[in-house]
Amino acid sequence: MLPREELLKTVENRDSAVRVIDQAEQAIKTWEIVLTDFLAPPELAEIQQMFSQLTEVQMIAWGGYQQAERQRLAIARSELPLDQSQVEVAALEIAGNFLFDTATHRDFLGAMLGTGIVREKTGDIIVLGERGAQVVVVPALVEFLEMNLNQVRSVPVKTQKIDLSELKIREPKKKELTTVEASLRLDAIASAGFGTSRSKMVEFINSGDVRVNWKDVTQSSYQLKQGDLIAIRSKGRLEVGEINVTKKDRYRVQLTRYI
Repeated sequence: MLPREELLKTVENRDSAVRVIDQAEQAIKTWEIVLTDFLAPPELAEIQQMFSQLTEVQMIAWGGYQQAERQRLAIARSELPLDQSQVEVAALEIAGNFLFDTATHRDFLGAMLGTGIVREKTGDIIVLGERGAQVVVVPALVEFLEMNLNQVRSVPVKTQKIDLSELKIREPKKKELTTVEASLRLDAIASAGFGTSRSKMVEFINSGDVRVNWKDVTQSSYQLKQGDLIAIRSKGRLEVGEINVTKKDRYRVQLTRYI
């Protein structure tokens, strides 16, 4: 058995972590590959960190395409071969004429949940504007949604399976920049990276709109390190790159902003 309480000691998303521990123990016991439902980024990051200290099991994440936020985990004993192809996901296209009745991410999600399925069985939703949307789901839902998802808002839709290669992924725009700061405080680095004032960034942080590595951070003085990912709702993401100390004992930080 896995050291459950030790693993859960610092976990925030406890319910999802407990489920994955149960599945990992099942994988160890049965010598089979066990798949989780889709996990949100904070859950995924926390679970991967939690399991990184174990040697008994291995896991691999996949959400249907390279930048997918919501992903499933395949879990197996460390002795077994494991690759991305074993994380089973499927893609659906929800096609309709949304020219005069624009639908949002929330509308498509609401229509799917309205058929009776649960959120954990669905991955990312890619909104295609007036043409509808594409969604990643667990394969077992494909036939059900093809039959039952026939309207989004007031628009009739046709739902059908497509190949993962047909997903219309928009590559995020990247902007590389360098800043020199007196410290590695979150408010200092983030304000430089997102091009906003320090006081405005403090407002974002205090209001709970800022995450570091998918965890909510509400302290402006939080110390960043290389590899950290900062996300602000509706503002995009910022990755902390190489950090060097200047001759004047300031920090020269390479940043990549994803828009």
